[in-house]
Amino acid sequence: MLSIYVILGTNNKPTRELEYCSGLVERITFHSEESGFAVLRVKVTKRKDLVTVTGSLPSICVGEYIHAKGYWINDSKHGLQFKAEFIKALPPNTLEGIEKYLGSGLIKGIGPHFAKRLVGTFGEKVFEVIENSPSLLSRVEGIGKIRAKKIISNWAEQKGLK
Repeated sequence: MLSIYVILGTNNKPTRELEYCSGLVERITFHSEESGFAVLRVKVTKRKDLVTVTGSLPSICVGEYIHAKGYWINDSKHGLQFKAEFIKALPPNTLEGIEKYLGSGLIKGIGPHFAKRLVGTFGEKVFEVIENSPSLLSRVEGIGKIRAKKIISNWAEQKGLK
């Protein structure tokens, strides 16, 4: 069970103690490109259920890992969630995260099927292969010259947006 602490500040007004929350983004429930506000479902270590994290960040993808600083609230409509004052998204560093990231549809030419094959072939080095040795992509069954070019150009485009 989670505890929510209310601490009295110097003015005897309630303040919340800031905490940290980190995990793998499993689902993006909502993200506004205009304001950056996002509602994320995050797989946090040592928690059975996904955690809802709300806050602002310019872009986010399924499979990315986040570090957030904020506090827990119990929203009357949506239940317990972590309200982040700061969120930093990091590229995935686990095979599961990399596969979800690549399979999320972010990179045109890679869906869940090819994400699984790419990770199966290159493991944790798949980003390095796409970036620095794209000719190796043709080692993956089903990826020919046309699909490889599409992956490479979309990878560069997404990298520029990030």
